[in-house]
Amino acid sequence: MEIVHVYTKLRGEFGRQCLFSDRPAELMVDIPADPSLALQFIQKTPRDQALQACRDMSEHQVNTERFESESCGINHVQGGWPKDVDPEEMEQTIRFRKKVEKDESYVNSILQLGSVMEHCIRQNNAVDIYQEYFEKEEEVEESQEPPSAKTINIFRDPNEVKRTVTGLSWHPDCGRKLAAAYSCLDFQKTNKDMSLDSYIWDVENPNRPEMTLKPASPLVCLDYNPKDSHTLVGGSYNGQIAYWDTRRGSQPVELSSLEQSHRDPVYKIIWLQSKTGTDAFSASTDGQVLWWDVRKLNEPTERLVLDPGREGNLDRALGAISLEFEPTMPTKFMVGTEQGVVVSCNRKAKTPSEKIVCTYDGHHGPVYALQRNPFFPKNFLTVGDWTARIWSEDIKESSIMWTKYQMSYLMDACWSPVRPSVFFTVKTDGVLDVWDVLFKQNEPTLRLKVCDKALYSLRVQDNGRLVACGSKQGEATLLEICSGLSTIQKNEKSLLAAMFERETKREKILEARQREIRLKERSRSEQSREEEAGRGDGEESPDQLIARAEKDFYSLVETELRRREDETQQVNASLLISVFFWISETFTSQINDTLTFFLSLIIFLFKKAMGSKNRIFMKLVKAEILF
Repeated sequence: MEIVHVYTKLRGEFGRQCLFSDRPAELMVDIPADPSLALQFIQKTPRDQALQACRDMSEHQVNTERFESESCGINHVQGGWPKDVDPEEMEQTIRFRKKVEKDESYVNSILQLGSVMEHCIRQNNAVDIYQEYFEKEEEVEESQEPPSAKTINIFRDPNEVKRTVTGLSWHPDCGRKLAAAYSCLDFQKTNKDMSLDSYIWDVENPNRPEMTLKPASPLVCLDYNPKDSHTLVGGSYNGQIAYWDTRRGSQPVELSSLEQSHRDPVYKIIWLQSKTGTDAFSASTDGQVLWWDVRKLNEPTERLVLDPGREGNLDRALGAISLEFEPTMPTKFMVGTEQGVVVSCNRKAKTPSEKIVCTYDGHHGPVYALQRNPFFPKNFLTVGDWTARIWSEDIKESSIMWTKYQMSYLMDACWSPVRPSVFFTVKTDGVLDVWDVLFKQNEPTLRLKVCDKALYSLRVQDNGRLVACGSKQGEATLLEICSGLSTIQKNEKSLLAAMFERETKREKILEARQREIRLKERSRSEQSREEEAGRGDGEESPDQLIARAEKDFYSLVETELRRREDETQQVNASLLISVFFWISETFTSQINDTLTFFLSLIIFLFKKAMGSKNRIFMKLVKAEILF
């Protein structure tokens, strides 16, 4: 962020102008010598003191170390910029700086140079006023501190008819101001007495807003300009875009026309990185993404229709409900839709069909929040239905990590700007969840009941310490997070990078396995279809298919009935054989000719009934022989 402020001062405030002129020397004071002072002079005997080798010190009252310099030649490009970066293009230089600042080697170099500079600054101090006496003890106490958060302030809607806090934005400079957008998103439940105003709050004064924004329609979203802290842009419920300069009052400076604006509420608007700092783009459920120059809002500078068929058909467009833009990746942006699909787009593509690069499908309902990880831009967070998911750009089929399904809807989420592994979510039961994926993945690290009403919006300050949550009842609650959740931990970045890489590889392996299974099933089904086609003269008609299905069904029923009848006969035969052997063993000596005749008759009848190929027949034959 480059912010330039020009200080002006009148010439008359500098004081009287100095006038110099040549004139002869003039004696101002003459002090004669005092001979009496010579009598007080005491002469000491000279003394020699031997010293060991010590540092060379400059002969100066500051008594600092001597600086030794040497000249050498280097191969230098203008400004030290790479060849692919034009130093006159502000957007390219800002992007390159942010890229370098996120590099691990750059951070290590700054830490090393910082210790050298600190030594040079401190060597003139007789007393070290920067000395930390209890540094180790404080570190131990911080590491043992449990995750916590406390409420700092609550900013309530000053109107009688309360509205939902649908959008929040922090002041870019000091974070001492919070802009909140208020509107009612319930279909056909807007009250005629409902106010249209939105407010800018001072963090330390929750009693009344510092400034009132008066749009033509209730604001659904708004965003501070990161280059100019006095300007804001907002999206209205009726689809219009409004632009404010807080130095020029509560009324919008520019307002887009209804004919050229969105047809549905503007759910998200974001500033773009540009030379002028006046470009922004917005998304709406009408299926369009529009680019604007806030100096002239008569019509959008560019338009994109989110048609999954890449034909630009607005009737088939996906309704956009969330938007994401990373300044370090100026050509890419992402859109979350009502259908649960995340659309990845390329702004610099030549044709509208090429602007939609790919889609990610992973939610059952609208994607209410979408944000890239500030430390790992290839990984992004989405929130929809009852779960939050972490994605990788390399895998389009599924997310690499996800939370378990919650009991309430998740409405918003965002990453911590200082800790790579921490993100926040809010739900319709009024609960704020703080997740630390390095600590545990199944449950949130901190769960806090903010209010009894549903929470709809969430925004974290740039220092990661303050979190603002907007509720359905018009309350914006300001929370302070403990230092453990707002201070980067040792090796956190490298550990999270390893986790993301491991999960990405795992999903790639699983997806490759599923792809192989699907191919085998497809080839098997095609082969069986070809065999059936080869057996028949041609494709069967619907009547033939129905007749064949009925025939197969009745044949299965007959087979089952026959199987049950055979089981019943086997049971009866087994009982008869048991009775036969019991009689033969018990009354062998007393059996007369009549009993023998009846038993032989029973066996003969069963042989006729069961058939000669049945297993029961063999048992009866054995019984007859024994008898």
